Amino acid sequence: MRECLALAREAAAQDEIPIGAVVVRDGEVIGRGRNRREETGDPTAHAEILALREAGERLQCWRLENCNLYVTIEPCVMCAGAVVWSRIRRLVFGARDTKAGAVASLYQIPQDERLNHRVEVVEGVLADECAAIMKEFFDSLRSGPAFEAKNDTT
Repeated sequence: MRECLALAREAAAQDEIPIGAVVVRDGEVIGRGRNRREETGDPTAHAEILALREAGERLQCWRLENCNLYVTIEPCVMCAGAVVWSRIRRLVFGARDTKAGAVASLYQIPQDERLNHRVEVVEGVLADECAAIMKEFFDSLRSGPAFEAKNDTT
């Protein structure tokens, strides 16, 4: 999770929502990702998707059955679906996302019995640190000149 936090900080430094993710197999990181939507203009360039893609490329296989995904913030619907479809064994995340989380908050996609694969979920790992990075990022956006100009009522 510490590596995920470092990736989240890199994302924030690039004005991206600060989320970081890594895929681990047998104790080795085989995929890394940080949000890159602004940089690439790609709406699917979420940290989890990029980490899963890199892991699949490295293994030359889309089935990541013996892999674990670590991510700073609870995945969204798209990313939770990708976790299931990639056959990840265990998903570990830091802080919940009460507005868009699809693992524990709004939905429980990785453990939905109607799907053909279920994922073990572990939540709350370094949750305070993961949540703090998000809070700092959005607090800085709200206090910046662009936000102030957009919300100027004079």
